[in-house]
Amino acid sequence: MGLSVSDMSKGLTVKYQGELYRIVKYEHSKRGRGDAFARVKLKSFDTGKVLSKTFKGKEEVEKAYLDKRPLKFLYSSGESYNFMDQTDYSQFEILEDKLGDKVKYLKDNLEVEGLFHERRLISIELPTFVELEITSTKPGVKGDTASGGEKPATLETGLELKVPLFVKEGATIKVDTREGKYVERV
Repeated sequence: MGLSVSDMSKGLTVKYQGELYRIVKYEHSKRGRGDAFARVKLKSFDTGKVLSKTFKGKEEVEKAYLDKRPLKFLYSSGESYNFMDQTDYSQFEILEDKLGDKVKYLKDNLEVEGLFHERRLISIELPTFVELEITSTKPGVKGDTASGGEKPATLETGLELKVPLFVKEGATIKVDTREGKYVERV
């Protein structure tokens, strides 16, 4: 099924030139007597490259349908990450370069949503919040608020972020996966 310029929107997955893309930016325009057109930025699921394209009113792009299934992160070996389907216990492998920064939030047994296209795992969606343990941070100095009351910390997955001065090494914190920021101590 083809999508016209007016059917496109941010977040849709499309098949363009034989490759799967997600629309990350969409701008629709209609001027005077001319045809409508859309300026879009497409991000490839396979390579991660971003492509800017202008589609004219009559051009159509094929919509790609994705299935979502609950997965559990099992382990990583080298550059591959292994997940298990929680409904039929089948296992899937995906390379680190396809996951990007999402690997910084993955810990054993984390439940995620798997995005499948034609029975092939192409990406995952993380939960909004994850709980991670702080493996190293400097002790906060009492009265040191000139820097905004935050200090750098390294988490169990290797993720580095700023935490409040009162948070100590070994503490478990809640992290927002959308922004990569500290939310609260658990």
